[in-house]
Amino acid sequence: MPQQPARGTRLFTVTADTLVAVDFGPRTKGRPPGPYGRLFARPGTRAFTLANLLARLPMGMFSVSAVVMIAGTRGSYALAGAVTATGLAATALVAPWTARLVDRYGQARVAVPATLVAALGSLALLLCVRYDAPAWTLFAAYAATATTPNTGGMSRARWAHLLDGDPDALHTANSFEQSADELCFMLGPVLAAFLCGAFFPEAGTLVGVVLLVTGVLAFAAQRSTEPPPSGRTAAGAPAPSPSPLRSPGMPPLLAVCLALGAVFGSMEVVTIAFAEAQGHRTAAGVVLALQAGGSCAAGLLYGRVRFAGPAEDRYPWCVAAMTALLILPLLAASLTGSLLLLSAALLVAGMATAPTMITNMTLVQRRTPDGRLNEGMTLAVTALLGGIACGSAAGGWVVEHLTPTAGYGVPVTAATVALLVALAGPGVRTAP
Repeated sequence: MPQQPARGTRLFTVTADTLVAVDFGPRTKGRPPGPYGRLFARPGTRAFTLANLLARLPMGMFSVSAVVMIAGTRGSYALAGAVTATGLAATALVAPWTARLVDRYGQARVAVPATLVAALGSLALLLCVRYDAPAWTLFAAYAATATTPNTGGMSRARWAHLLDGDPDALHTANSFEQSADELCFMLGPVLAAFLCGAFFPEAGTLVGVVLLVTGVLAFAAQRSTEPPPSGRTAAGAPAPSPSPLRSPGMPPLLAVCLALGAVFGSMEVVTIAFAEAQGHRTAAGVVLALQAGGSCAAGLLYGRVRFAGPAEDRYPWCVAAMTALLILPLLAASLTGSLLLLSAALLVAGMATAPTMITNMTLVQRRTPDGRLNEGMTLAVTALLGGIACGSAAGGWVVEHLTPTAGYGVPVTAATVALLVALAGPGVRTAP
């Protein structure tokens, strides 16, 4: 009886005067997966990433929701701004300590109770606003939200744990995480404004709390990808590990983060003022979303590129490109006064943001001591938040005392400071 040809063999036959060869070897289907396909083909990565995105989205919702909720019921933007500024200051103080506990005792063990405390703070703020409690209660309630864990930092820590020894894959993961940050901070304010306007003033805060708690619980449940607590020795005593602030090159990197935060904070305030001066204040959110969209797209593309040299070499070039591109919004506003051209300029200028932040976070990771990764990245985020507060204040002062067009000089100045620090800061351009 005829035998089935073995796999991987070829059958030759003759038809008329033609020799026919039939190959029974296996065929590969489709193209090989790209860097992101290979990244998420690893077990457990999709589950913790989706949960983390769910928990991260409210980070762009809470401040906008609080401002709309407080200003809408109390009629005071000054009070709303003071309350959110107090929360920002409290976060700058508490977040590094929360991250240190995460490193020492594990993500699930610390992030869940910290999130529940923050959620209670948001709900307390909602109730205080709803039932017209004294103003001081608003400050106390919003300060309690400072225990919110750095969900983006915890996700990056998981990638660093899973991809240890694979710098190319870690570069792709860091690029994805930065793009996710841009996406969440682009969609968060839009979602918050929609919820507060379409339903009731407290809707944005309420939905944000539900998303945060659900996302963190789902993220913490993914134990297979969680990095082990590395802050204690086998004997149970705290393991000696220097503070990230003492690591060579870390202070200048944090100074760059502070300056970059000033870029982001001033750009937001100045763009809102410019749009209002043009009679299109409601369009300011769309204009800023274009900047974040350009950054998100550039971040995903940046993650597909394989670089031959170290990150230290390309870091000043990234900051220089960001500084140069930030001149475009200044030119568009001063020479044309067109909101449409300004939108295009911000879209292009945003394309340098993600590559700069990705490289910055990569250097922060490399300079953070073992067992302190969450703390190191949280310090970088804290520096960004401090810069955002300073940039918002500086941008507002220039807009009020000069013009919105002149305000676009503030982000250019802040980016120039970041470039000077990146070039001259000791240890920034030296591989650890």
